[in-house]
Amino acid sequence: MPYEPIPNMLSKAKRTMSRLQKSIYEPVSALTVTAWVTKEPVPFEDRESGRRIRLQPGDQWGELWDCAWFHFEGVVPDEAKGRKVVLLIDVNGELCLVDGEGTPLQGLTNVTSEFDYTLGRPGKRVVDVSPAARGGEAIDLWGDAGCNDLFGRFHGGTLKEAVIAVCHEDIRRLYYDFEVLVDLAEQLPDTSARKAQICQSLYEASNLLSVIDAERAREAAGRLAAELAGRGGDPALTVSAIGHAHIDLAWLWPIRETIRKGARTFATALRNMEKYPDYLFGASQPQLYQWIKERHPKLYDQVKRRVKEGRWEPQGAMWVEPDTNLSGGEALVRQILYGKRFFRDEFGVDVRVLWLPDAFGYTASLPQLMKKSGVDYLVTQKLSWNVYNTHPHHSFHWEGLDGSRVLAHLPPEDTYNSPAAPRSLVKIERNYADKNVSKHALMLFGIGDGGGGPGEEHLERLARERNLAGLPPVVQEPSTAFFRKLEAEADRFPSFRGELYLERHQGTLTTQGRNKWYNRKMEKALRELEFAASLLWALGGEAYPRGELETVWKEVLLYQFHDILPGSSITRVYAESLERYEQLYGKVHGMIRDTYARLAALTGRSGEPVLFNSLPWDRKEWVRWNGEWHHVHVPAMGSRTLKEAAQPGDTRGLAAADGVLENELLAVRFDADGSIVSVVDKRTGREALKSGEKANVLRLYHDDGDAWDFPRDYREHPAGTMELRSMGYEVDGPRAIVRQEYAYGETRLTQNIVLTAGSPLIVFETEADWKESGKMLRVSFPTGIHTDHANCEIQFGYLKRPTTRNTMLEYARDEVCAHHYIDLSRPDYGVALLNDCKYGHSALGHILDLNLLRSPSYPDPEADRAVHRFTYALYPHEGDLVQAGVWRRGYELNVPLTLVEPQNPQEPPAAGKREPVQLVLVDHPNVMVEAVKKAEDSDHLIVRLYETAGAAASAKVRFGLPCVSVEETDLMENPLAVLRENGQEIELSFAPFEVKTIRADIRR
Repeated sequence: MPYEPIPNMLSKAKRTMSRLQKSIYEPVSALTVTAWVTKEPVPFEDRESGRRIRLQPGDQWGELWDCAWFHFEGVVPDEAKGRKVVLLIDVNGELCLVDGEGTPLQGLTNVTSEFDYTLGRPGKRVVDVSPAARGGEAIDLWGDAGCNDLFGRFHGGTLKEAVIAVCHEDIRRLYYDFEVLVDLAEQLPDTSARKAQICQSLYEASNLLSVIDAERAREAAGRLAAELAGRGGDPALTVSAIGHAHIDLAWLWPIRETIRKGARTFATALRNMEKYPDYLFGASQPQLYQWIKERHPKLYDQVKRRVKEGRWEPQGAMWVEPDTNLSGGEALVRQILYGKRFFRDEFGVDVRVLWLPDAFGYTASLPQLMKKSGVDYLVTQKLSWNVYNTHPHHSFHWEGLDGSRVLAHLPPEDTYNSPAAPRSLVKIERNYADKNVSKHALMLFGIGDGGGGPGEEHLERLARERNLAGLPPVVQEPSTAFFRKLEAEADRFPSFRGELYLERHQGTLTTQGRNKWYNRKMEKALRELEFAASLLWALGGEAYPRGELETVWKEVLLYQFHDILPGSSITRVYAESLERYEQLYGKVHGMIRDTYARLAALTGRSGEPVLFNSLPWDRKEWVRWNGEWHHVHVPAMGSRTLKEAAQPGDTRGLAAADGVLENELLAVRFDADGSIVSVVDKRTGREALKSGEKANVLRLYHDDGDAWDFPRDYREHPAGTMELRSMGYEVDGPRAIVRQEYAYGETRLTQNIVLTAGSPLIVFETEADWKESGKMLRVSFPTGIHTDHANCEIQFGYLKRPTTRNTMLEYARDEVCAHHYIDLSRPDYGVALLNDCKYGHSALGHILDLNLLRSPSYPDPEADRAVHRFTYALYPHEGDLVQAGVWRRGYELNVPLTLVEPQNPQEPPAAGKREPVQLVLVDHPNVMVEAVKKAEDSDHLIVRLYETAGAAASAKVRFGLPCVSVEETDLMENPLAVLRENGQEIELSFAPFEVKTIRADIRR
């Protein structure tokens, strides 16, 4: 046989492969297609309620987000008798075929769907009818369609194909033989004997296929059989593969479409399991399972059977895959609590893997929360998106803020949409950073979102690649089995300490500010409600509203999904979530008022206003009631009537006039343009700001980014500053106020800058009617503090982040996430910047900077063009952040005292009037009570505490009621140790930043 160069042989093989692909299916009859189109989904029972149309290929049936029930009818012709018959259906949208009762059977997706074709072709269009048709079989199928692409965009909404076809099985199998060998050959070096032999066999097989028919296909397959039978030696690396379909619960589509994507994906996975005995599929996010359970119970039962069989792996220990930067600490606990409980209760599975392949960075608090929840492993791949620095490891121990460690793995292919092709396995072996100490890597194969997960092509490739010479062997197995193998090697793995920072998507710390406002407010409102309900329940009042609280919590957790809370979804997602947030916020605050009112009645105080304090320290503050100001003292985690709480308040030294705000602690001087030019701390005589530099300048920058990213060099592209239009001064009771009005273009912004008697905070109460596009609004405070690190509050503690830009690591981390505060401190003095709903910060040298608003145009062209209300505050302080109790000031700004208006006197319960109590008291200044709630499964009181300063602490905790027993538990509320029996007081030892959970059996 004449010699051909390898490139020529490969080119010929590819042309033959294309011809084979076109020869697999032979259409034999057209289907009759009728559709009933609606704007929103309708149930199976109402499938004929929409606008009825008859369709031929090429006819349009809908616009973006339209829905339709399709009816496909036909008869298998006699000419197909004895042959394998399939349907080929492509409605140029996402379609779910159902059975006669409306239960999902199989998902189909448009062949021309938008996707990265280097990972494979996303379309799923083949429906099996019979492996050997009788002829004359009636086709009568219904399908629920959505007029949208894999990633939500609109690409036509036309019927492309609906036919009965014969599948030439021998040609289909030969196509995959060719595909795997061609891809393998392309990965091998030109000097490889294996490559030369594969190419020669492909060339010879191609020569046999000048005409493609069954006989020649069998002969060509025989030529390739030896190459596919080639086995490797002892493997240096084994790849564990699991089918996956990453499904964003909202993104470029609304939540309602996600539910349909989930049904299509689950049904497709189940059908493929029937055809491929080795196939193992995994899916995360209990919220998605819950939707399937509610809407498609029979489909859900099929999933449960596959879970029990061991071929379907429930993945991910959280209710959804949330944004872990923005979600609060207790919210992350509830993500795990509700997520693990769901999988335990529904499937009897204890999930030990935190599955977060697509979140935008990972807080340093997570390892402790994982370990204390029985979650030992983390899977993600998002760090492969870094821009400036490559994450150094794929397998490593991740060490968190408190020193807790978990085993983390980043699939070396850098995708959760693997095509499971030879190039996938070669890339894994080539890229695996830790292959010197590990013989195991993970591959996640399938097409996510609307792609329906793994398809025939993935599973056919894997069947040929189990142990194919030239590739690392691959085995389909659960991620838990993979981690057990990885754990056996883990004593050789390196450690990585601190947050896993993603060097992209910093815009998501700011975009969609109203959603972020509601998220913070809902987290605090739920904390308040749980405290109030726990106190009422403990005192023998009404039953604890566990069901209502769980329902609200789960919806809040849903909106913390990593494309909702970060602001990276389409307009409709925010229109719907804001509407729901408003309803939830009203409901929870109504429940807080009602619960506290019942407590007031229970303690005989329903005829007068009562103040409640849910924070674990006494608070002396000013409150307003009936138009009058009152200075009050309310005990820690307790209550007092307004009359009982009233104390003399000193407003001497309060002034607001002639460019100055002043109280007994601070003197603030303003420039004519509204900026602040001086903040003098009267206690020390120190100037808190950098001399000669202006603070609270509302600067705009050009921002041509999208919801995820803004230009890294934005400082080089200023767009201007807000222009002061008016400024007025007044003293209102204990508050000295300067009222400022600003304008820029059509945008208007007003600020009340407030100094309150006795308070060391300068508070900026802000309302902005933001109408800019392609702009970013920031405010900065050039402090007098020069230090190398800023202290940034994260969940259950704080991180020190560099204020320098000496290295590329520091340069990449210019914009960072902080919760209640960011602080610059030296041992003797510091300045903190607090906020009530903002997250994007920068600390550069001596400057603290807060990102207030953005207005990207993609994917939501209306993003943040709205009225926003938010508050931030400057806190100059003596000593460092720990000595100054910066964390307490942050909580006070976010958790106000609750004043309950007088109610009509009510009769107390039969047990009689109860005395008010302080439910939990902690004697250590650095220990926070983050949550007080009733246990999930028992009549215990749960108290969650954490150490805030990053130092060891010994604290006495005293309950306001006698306790039969007090125990320490994990975060799942499983008891670990008895701490005290028949007593009200315990002593706890905290490691730095340690979270502890206590459960008490209270005598009620």
